Amino acid sequence: QVQLVESGGGLVQPGGSLRLSCAASGFTLDYRSIGWFRQAPGKEHEGVSCISSSDGSTYYTESAKGRFTISRDTAKNTVYLQMNSLKPEDTGVYYCATDMTTAQIMCNNPLRYLGVWGQGTLVTVSS
Repeated sequence: QVQLVESGGGLVQPGGSLRLSCAASGFTLDYRSIGWFRQAPGKEHEGVSCISSSDGSTYYTESAKGRFTISRDTAKNTVYLQMNSLKPEDTGVYYCATDMTTAQIMCNNPLRYLGVWGQGTLVTVSS
């Protein structure tokens, strides 16, 4: 059974950092891509960053470029999202999802994963 568990969210001041974790079970990262998505208050779901299973290639939404880094630890079957220089507009619930497609396709189609992601982890960027 495919399962993803998100963790690592919290309250952080603007300019601070957080590292989110997406622990996978029921499959290995070698065969499935992972994406991080978020829903900010009053906004649509958005693909933040995704990583492909085939070659580890990554995709970032424009607002995340230069500040966020997605990585995977195949030994731990976990994908991380390191978020630096956080801004208030990064506030939201962050979810991870998995698919057998490329990082770019995943991140550009967040609605595809509605109903299949977990509890998510809340990130609040505020002073």
